[in-house]
Amino acid sequence: MQTTAKMQQLKDPALIELITQKDEAALGELYDRYHRLVYSIAINVVGMPEDAEEITLDVFSRVWDKAHTYRSERAGVSTWLTRMTRNRSIDVLRRENVRPMKHSVGWANAPREPVDESASPESATHIAMQITLVREAIASLPEKQQEVLALAYFKGYSHSEIAQELELPLGTAKARIRSGMQKLRALLVDE
Repeated sequence: MQTTAKMQQLKDPALIELITQKDEAALGELYDRYHRLVYSIAINVVGMPEDAEEITLDVFSRVWDKAHTYRSERAGVSTWLTRMTRNRSIDVLRRENVRPMKHSVGWANAPREPVDESASPESATHIAMQITLVREAIASLPEKQQEVLALAYFKGYSHSEIAQELELPLGTAKARIRSGMQKLRALLVDE
């Protein structure tokens, strides 16, 4: 068992390794680093603070149980947690068969990712620059592509739900999503 100060100095994959060994302090440190990120994603998808809090707790419970499934070569810990949160949030919506308010979510209204306060100034600057690049790339997309991507990402809508919400043919909705993602990929690979 390591001290809190030592835990704070560990990188995320090292914390995950300790969690696989059932080190509660490591889970606590991971929670301290990422609970705001997990909560902000959950609240954006489900729209209800109570549900978002429950999803946050559930995600970290899953980390405790499934830390051994994490593979650092596939994704960073924050990406793993983000994916887990988004999937869990969509599961909650589907189980309850409800959606938050019907109006679409705009990228401009998307919350800012909370900054990891334990990150070095260099890391924080690098992350801020990446976020700015992604936001600029999204802003350069046509409004129709931004709209379908926002519904897919923030509200977890399926292709058919997006088509129904926007009163579009399914093929058109799919084409806008695919085209938007291809343009984003091209813009961001160049950067």
